[in-house]
Amino acid sequence: MTPSEYPKIQYISQGDTLAIQSRNIRLALDAGADWIQIRWKQPKDTAFRDFCTSIKKHCASYQALCLLNDHVDTARAIDADGVHLGLTDMPVSDARALLGTNKIIGGTANTAADILQRMEERCDYIGLGPWRYTTTKKQLSPILGLEGFTEIMTYLQQLDRPAPPIYAIGGIRLEDIPTLQQIGIHGIAVSTLLTEQPRQITSIKSILQ
Repeated sequence: MTPSEYPKIQYISQGDTLAIQSRNIRLALDAGADWIQIRWKQPKDTAFRDFCTSIKKHCASYQALCLLNDHVDTARAIDADGVHLGLTDMPVSDARALLGTNKIIGGTANTAADILQRMEERCDYIGLGPWRYTTTKKQLSPILGLEGFTEIMTYLQQLDRPAPPIYAIGGIRLEDIPTLQQIGIHGIAVSTLLTEQPRQITSIKSILQ
């Protein structure tokens, strides 16, 4: 699968316990999600590794991609499809050395400069945001909104080299998607939207086709 063929919806897991996370992920998969990013910001332990192993197998049964947010060592141990790295997480080059060239590595960006950095680091895709305020992340970067997204996407379109697929992230609602698509976004990464209404994935896929 080339980056341009990546699914256009990434579900970022949500839940204060592994049991709630598992339920939310399974509901998303049942509803048609084909890309799961496991986000778990609490301390890792054996239960977390067992959880990731179980989710990876469950994703495989749905032919869905399974990435971990950070936790490169666990991703390697369970043979996950890849990782998503924040700007303060492990350097992309170190993750690539550990995971190999056939794994997906995505990176967060909040500015055009971040995107250029991610391109230099050879990220397979970039999560750009936040689109609007969200309570999902505790330390939220400045809101980009439509103006910020439009400015960055216009800048990228003027570059003389292709950028990897850009995923919008941060408080995205169903009504935002047509606008994001018009300004050149490849896809979206969502958490609350699909946690609360997993069946919305059908409508999202229809819009993003």
